Amino acid sequence: MAKNQFRMLRSALRGVEAVEAETHHSFARHTHEQFGIGLIFAGAQRSLSGRGMVEAEAGEIITVNPNEVHDGAPIGEGRSWRILYFDPAIVTDLQREIGEGGAGRSEIPHPVIRNPEIAVRFETLFRVVTGGVADALPHEELLLQLVADVMRERAEQEDRTAAPASIRAARDLIDSDPLAVVSLADLSRESGLSRFQVLRGFAKATGLTPHAYLVQARIHIARRLIAQGMPLAEAAFASGFADQSHMTRVFTRKYGLSPRLYASAFL
Repeated sequence: MAKNQFRMLRSALRGVEAVEAETHHSFARHTHEQFGIGLIFAGAQRSLSGRGMVEAEAGEIITVNPNEVHDGAPIGEGRSWRILYFDPAIVTDLQREIGEGGAGRSEIPHPVIRNPEIAVRFETLFRVVTGGVADALPHEELLLQLVADVMRERAEQEDRTAAPASIRAARDLIDSDPLAVVSLADLSRESGLSRFQVLRGFAKATGLTPHAYLVQARIHIARRLIAQGMPLAEAAFASGFADQSHMTRVFTRKYGLSPRLYASAFL
């Protein structure tokens, strides 16, 4: 199996990103702002998800929800997958249709789905999205069917417990301005907890320490700016990183591909 090859493919759908990977890379804990639906087509991996540790192997669908902390490591020498990332508004709108006007699910219930029919549907959609097909009808049909498929099954576990109000206050302080310098003392004052309590409670509620959460928020800003065409050095500065090298190290560690490779899909 090829090692550490990532391809950021051009997508025919606005608000949808397509990635293909063959890698033995182990990803650090991170989040995406989008929904992700993918397919393992060789090898296997073990990963943290919002529902604990899971394993996925060739032929199985993998999913991730917006802002869900996850990581990933190969089982064996490596694994290969294709994945589509969807802006949340796309899935929300489709869910409204699927639920016939109701709110529908806000999250994909299963991190791994073992269903050959859904796998075939995903592969078809991936080929259509990355093949430059201009006709909107196949996009719409396949996308609607796929989202309905992955949302259909009832979750086997209860929804994750909401973060306590004190931790939400600390998290909101970071979210309100990810570029600001913030300390544990600031988070302590905002939450009404001791520094140790906020550190422990934040990690338990979000899966990330406050600093890791802040860095993740900044890399989300960088990703959006790069997608908009901002030069990498400017994107690094605008998203709060010390320099382009720092941004590149964080981006690559979390997503497996470099900012330059990511930018190439939007040229």
